[in-house]
Amino acid sequence: MENIAKGAGEITIIEEGFHVIRIKNDSAEKTTFSHHVDSSFLQFHYCIKGNVQLAFNEGSYKLDLKEQNSYLLYNPSRDLPMDLSIAPNTWFISVLVSIKKFHSLFSPDAQHVSFLSADNKDKKYYVDGKISPSMAVALHQLMNYNLNDTIKQLYFKGKSYELLSLYFNTEEEANLEACPFLADEENMRKIKHAKEIVIERMTDLPSLQELALEIGLSLKKLKEGFKEVYGDTVFGFALSHKMDYARQLLDSGQHNVNEVGLKVGYSTGSHFISAFKKKYGTTPKKYISGK
Repeated sequence: MENIAKGAGEITIIEEGFHVIRIKNDSAEKTTFSHHVDSSFLQFHYCIKGNVQLAFNEGSYKLDLKEQNSYLLYNPSRDLPMDLSIAPNTWFISVLVSIKKFHSLFSPDAQHVSFLSADNKDKKYYVDGKISPSMAVALHQLMNYNLNDTIKQLYFKGKSYELLSLYFNTEEEANLEACPFLADEENMRKIKHAKEIVIERMTDLPSLQELALEIGLSLKKLKEGFKEVYGDTVFGFALSHKMDYARQLLDSGQHNVNEVGLKVGYSTGSHFISAFKKKYGTTPKKYISGK
């Protein structure tokens, strides 16, 4: 596959026939992304938040991929190049795997994966589905990767394998017994609402008890559900969001360190500097000067 891409995306080549694409459009503007993908590849597309439109055959056929949904696409008879229109405030991940590589990942008796069958090798697949809570955790970890670049390829490989395992796990529903409220769409909606509240009020967060009352869940279900879906505690997620937003403000070059600290809810500059250094391993001032 040619490594040709245009638009707001980052491609990580894990190994031959195995690629990960991350797109994070945190702006208020729509953006685009295009990438050549030949007919030998399976395409797994995940919209973590926002909305993505996938166009094929020079725009004659379009698919809308909405928040918390996925598509599996495969057509052995023709190339399916990616031509994406990405809405504002959208996070999107694609895992591209060659059919040869894909076959090597499964044992010979994995008959529940339909296109591993010799009878189906020439058939095309267009499958939509929901992103499960366990998949959402892996996707957020991929999207928010901030570890050392030297282990990035290994980390992405592990998380991509995890995503594929979860996608084809026929026992997925059994895992919900540990946290049965996650199987309830209404409770999932409440957990997502809690995340929205945390983001909107990051400078003046409600207490956990106040948040639980506002979304209509018990404190226990809020804690367990938030951790299961987003892979972090409520306050851990809030801190990561604050620091990510602070980094974006510093990147803009329009605010000094004290102004950024105030904008993300720190009345004391030293507390902001300490939190930023803990998150990114450097102070805001050194971060700016190192750019």
